[in-house]
Amino acid sequence: MDGYQIFLILLAIYLLGLASIGWYFTKKQKSVTDFWLAGREIGPKAIGFSAAASWLTAGGILAVIGFYMLLGMGSIWGFVAPNILALLIIALLVGRIKNLPSITQPELLEQRYSSAMRAPLGIIIAIVMILFAVADIKGLALVLEVFYGLNPLYAALIVALAVSVYVTLGGLSAVVWTDVIQFTFLAIFTIAMAALAVGAATSGAVDVPAITVSELFGNVDSSWWNPISIGIPMVLIFIIAIIPGWMTEQDPWQRVWAARDKRSAQFGMVLGSMLILVVFAACAVIAIGLNAIYPEIAQMGFPMGMAEAEPALLRFIVENFSPFVIALSAIGLAAAAMSCADTFATSGASCLSRDIYQRFIKPDATMKQMLVVNRVSVLIIIFSATVASFFIHSIIDAIHIATFIASASYFFPLMGGLYWKRATKEGAFAGMIIGAVSQIALIVYDLANTQPMSPPYLESLSPILMNHGVVVGLSLSAVTFFGVSLLTKPSSEVNLAPFFKEEAEKLAQKDEKQVDESDPEYTGFLGKIDEKVTGERSHMHLHLRAFEKLDWIEIVAKLKTTYPAWVSPTGPDSVYRLTHADMLSCVSISRGSNADEIWMAAEPRVESIEAMKKEFFTAHAEVVSVLEQMSILLVIPEPKS
Repeated sequence: MDGYQIFLILLAIYLLGLASIGWYFTKKQKSVTDFWLAGREIGPKAIGFSAAASWLTAGGILAVIGFYMLLGMGSIWGFVAPNILALLIIALLVGRIKNLPSITQPELLEQRYSSAMRAPLGIIIAIVMILFAVADIKGLALVLEVFYGLNPLYAALIVALAVSVYVTLGGLSAVVWTDVIQFTFLAIFTIAMAALAVGAATSGAVDVPAITVSELFGNVDSSWWNPISIGIPMVLIFIIAIIPGWMTEQDPWQRVWAARDKRSAQFGMVLGSMLILVVFAACAVIAIGLNAIYPEIAQMGFPMGMAEAEPALLRFIVENFSPFVIALSAIGLAAAAMSCADTFATSGASCLSRDIYQRFIKPDATMKQMLVVNRVSVLIIIFSATVASFFIHSIIDAIHIATFIASASYFFPLMGGLYWKRATKEGAFAGMIIGAVSQIALIVYDLANTQPMSPPYLESLSPILMNHGVVVGLSLSAVTFFGVSLLTKPSSEVNLAPFFKEEAEKLAQKDEKQVDESDPEYTGFLGKIDEKVTGERSHMHLHLRAFEKLDWIEIVAKLKTTYPAWVSPTGPDSVYRLTHADMLSCVSISRGSNADEIWMAAEPRVESIEAMKKEFFTAHAEVVSVLEQMSILLVIPEPKS
């Protein structure tokens, strides 16, 4: 049995395990929230492992090792440090993010500004996620080409088919739990490779003199260890260029929303940053070992040496290990590729399905229809990334281009919307469009004028224009966002309510209706509610079913007219009874699984469960009253056992 056959057998076993996880979670999905946010039940350890795995691409790992070999610790600002810092910053933002009643960032910005933001931002995020997924496919293609001489098409097919199967089956739950497995594979692989590279460099087993481990590390030039060897200005440029895009990336925000409570989200993000640090530390050790084994690569310098440095680890594995070890290594790097591609697929697909299809094409889509659309959207993202992987040649450049577009387009509208009341829809829209258009133009101009194997054209003009001029794109977005916001009318209370407690309190309709706890109707109603406490919140659900198909749009309009407490800040697909500053606690209604169903829900804090049950009862009575006015009869549900 040759090495390629061993790899195929191991890959089949691995993919079968991932598909089984997806199938398991399929049975647990009853709503869009279950599919995209795993029912908001994910614990801190799973959040941490998933956050780490989703940012460690196979291509990124190989590129980081190559940068370490040629530039030392000064290279961390181009990829390593932003990964770690972005997750730590998100941990600080959890308190602001977690309580927002959103599934996607475009939905969040519609709540904050207007519907004009939602579709353009959804498209931008989908494009960014496709570019990120390209890097994963390219990375695995490099692995399979070096190990087995395979055409890049095979890598694209492996990632596309595997990720499509378990993500379309299990949604974010499948993504998170497969990420746990995939990170474990990747961590074991990198740590083992670090030990093997050091062992080979010190034992004399390869064509270098035998030395001790202390001599190996002691022989490393002192400048290699200096993290600011590239200079403070360059460090700042990298931070400004990359961190804004990564700290506002949709996929970690989705994990915050999916966490069972604030503490789980915060701990998970910090844990994720530490796990990333472990892997990148192992990569640094690998680079030191490889520099001793292949000293000619470091002598080539940067950027000429990257063509040899990036696949150096793969070359080391092929030249020194058995077919079985090579196959295991391929599985470890395939795990890295899939753990990121699945994340980008879910994030990009959520924008296509929820922010474009449900919001603008079919707002009365049932949950059953949406689950189908969700799965089709995942396939669209994976297919698009597969096609794009044949036209984009640089792994790290694909990652950076996606990051720069994200930074320049929606960093200021998003973060400004969270913390600055004076931000307006006109300012946010103008800032997003100016930032996106200018950054894409700078990227296209830079790539068109850069000669092969030469430094980027814009960087040759001025250091401030490095990274495809993203500092300029960010600056234009910032000036436009703040300037236009100050020149236009402030946002309405409806838009500010989900983000600023004091504004929500002004807008909230005070529910003064008294509920008699001893009333048989009330006690009977409580027996019909599904309730589950997860972390700091209770998840309360009640499904209503009519004897006929419901005109959802008409019902929502009638409910809002009859009872002003009901609002729909992001369109008729999400309707809230705004009685609290905390919108997650407010009762909401959404389309049911079928056309004859209405689903009611609320996520109150544990300490207010009893009061919320009374509001749930009142909200139910209002919905039923509107249906009766429309001559719609409901099926009486059986009490929960």
